[in-house]
Amino acid sequence: MNIVIVDDNITNLMIIEKILQKAGYDQLVLMSSARELYDYLQLDPAGSDSDSVEVPVDLILMDLMMPEIDGLEACRTILADERYADLPIIIVTAMGDSYKMAEAMDAGALDYVMKPINKVELLARIRSVLRLKYEKDLRKERDKRIQHELNLAKQVQLSMLSEPIQKDDVAISAVYKPSFELAGDLYAWYQISPGRYGVILLDMMGHGISSSLVCMYIYSTLKDAITGIGDPEAVMIELNRRMNQLRMPESLENYYFTAIYFVLDTAEQTIEYVNAGHPAGIAIVDEEVQLMTNGCCPLGFFEEIEVTKGVIPYQSDARILLFTDGLSEGLEEEYEVAISKLVRSLREQEMEDPKELFERLQLSSELLQDAKDDMCLVMVSTNGVDRARGREKVIRTGKVRKK
Repeated sequence: MNIVIVDDNITNLMIIEKILQKAGYDQLVLMSSARELYDYLQLDPAGSDSDSVEVPVDLILMDLMMPEIDGLEACRTILADERYADLPIIIVTAMGDSYKMAEAMDAGALDYVMKPINKVELLARIRSVLRLKYEKDLRKERDKRIQHELNLAKQVQLSMLSEPIQKDDVAISAVYKPSFELAGDLYAWYQISPGRYGVILLDMMGHGISSSLVCMYIYSTLKDAITGIGDPEAVMIELNRRMNQLRMPESLENYYFTAIYFVLDTAEQTIEYVNAGHPAGIAIVDEEVQLMTNGCCPLGFFEEIEVTKGVIPYQSDARILLFTDGLSEGLEEEYEVAISKLVRSLREQEMEDPKELFERLQLSSELLQDAKDDMCLVMVSTNGVDRARGREKVIRTGKVRKK
């Protein structure tokens, strides 16, 4: 238990030292000025950056009236340093001015003791302040442990995200900008069969540990559902069933998520999709824009849902953009305006890299730069053949795909 005693009067230092030693406090450091205390704590009163480590101190007993630097100024300087923001300070003073006492408390001191020193009062106040420090230290350690676990959970969650696909017939990639909290956004894609790919983007309600756990629970079912079932209607019904398995009768809060899932068939040149209450996906097929709006309500609300599948055929090529509401809300307050901006960016730039698209959007929007929600973009582009015209399509790599 390290206690620092600061007083310019040597007699007062000795009296407090003897009282504390008899009470069992034997790790005491005596100082005669605030300047000496600054040096001991490795403080720079000028406020310049310092790489100094925190000096182990549990409590400071400090005289109020000292030459050069008084107790009030020293108290403010010490507590302004991040390393000592929670360090308890007890002011020791001969002044009975209530305004000075209030000023000391406003400066951050936790308590004060009047001179001449009353042994019983001093020890009681020390025990009270140290008890408070102990509780704060426990909370800080617990918060540190929780933060470590949250960071680990975030890394696990990020590791679940699908790797980009770059093949002759299709390219699939994404950009993901999580918030500081555990995210509720998740994307995944799987090859169902030659030329058929299942792609999903979902946004779980809320943030934090519970949303992340539910998100990971759904992820555990995605591969089997997409590769085993495939059909968008049936997959959404299965995911809704899985979500309803988490319902707790006594809980006032039931989790749900929005999602958009589609199956791209590059041989048949079709896009079959279901939108479960999610922001509309944007499909640019044969240079024509179509919004992916057909579907159902968010998953997890009801045990039984009605699902309407949308089908988009294409003749030459298709580009599909999926995104979460964190992006649309960060891009523009009005949803329709945000959609227009995304469509215009896709058409003007003809980009296949979602990171490049996101960077351009971010440069054009102050709202997007300061967005606090998770943001996710998934982009899919095909390299097909214009069957209706019987022409070969030149792939952007410069190669020609033979029919």
